[in-house]
Amino acid sequence: MIFLKDSAFRPHKSQHWLNQKHDEGREQRIEELWDLYQNADQLERFGEKVLSCDEKTGIQALEHSVAKQLGKPGMVERIEHNYQRHGTQCLIANFNVATGKVVQPSVLDTRTELDFLGHIKQTVASDARVTRWHFVVDQLNTHQSEGLVRFVVERDGLNLDLGEKGKSGILGSKLSRAVFLSDPSHSVVFQYTPLHSSWMNQVEVWFSIFVRKFWKRSSFKSKQELKTGILGFITYFNETMGKAFEWKFRGFKRDRV
Repeated sequence: MIFLKDSAFRPHKSQHWLNQKHDEGREQRIEELWDLYQNADQLERFGEKVLSCDEKTGIQALEHSVAKQLGKPGMVERIEHNYQRHGTQCLIANFNVATGKVVQPSVLDTRTELDFLGHIKQTVASDARVTRWHFVVDQLNTHQSEGLVRFVVERDGLNLDLGEKGKSGILGSKLSRAVFLSDPSHSVVFQYTPLHSSWMNQVEVWFSIFVRKFWKRSSFKSKQELKTGILGFITYFNETMGKAFEWKFRGFKRDRV
């Protein structure tokens, strides 16, 4: 194997890469999301809210066997490697694009279609003054469910033949449900990020803050303690750090100018 030292061939190394599937209208949808983000502050003043929404699943309640040692001059913070698992929680978070605050979070044991529907209903019911809700979400099947379609229909008093799930009409497929749910005339509108474009969902940036500043450095004796800690951190974040992100991406056409 000595000859490999002088060779450009490295058989012991590998690198992941992605064969991205074709997504019709990807650039157009990204441009539309960029415009939505840019107008979020103005929409907020006119009674519309733009919320970037997603789930953070598998948040483990890990109890470290020894309390962490805080950092001091000459020594970094030390966190015990050994731990005991006490289960997991799922956080469904809404990041308000205009204000930079997390609103109406749900901390649950599971992430099901009914869980997400309940989260949306809870969020919409939280403020009767809002005339239209814009939820930026990815294309997960629970974000394009029959329950969401029926909720929008009932909320807006629409008299429609929805068809049958998996067979016909609006309920016929994920695509037909997504087209209906993204209709801008509804009072609750879902804006879908293109495939492999989670970077366009601002709540993903907030999740990285959540992991770095809260979960990564904490220890929990139970799922309930974890849940209490998550909600406490969100309150602290909103009071001390919450502010709108300075969105660096300027759009494909604008970047070429």
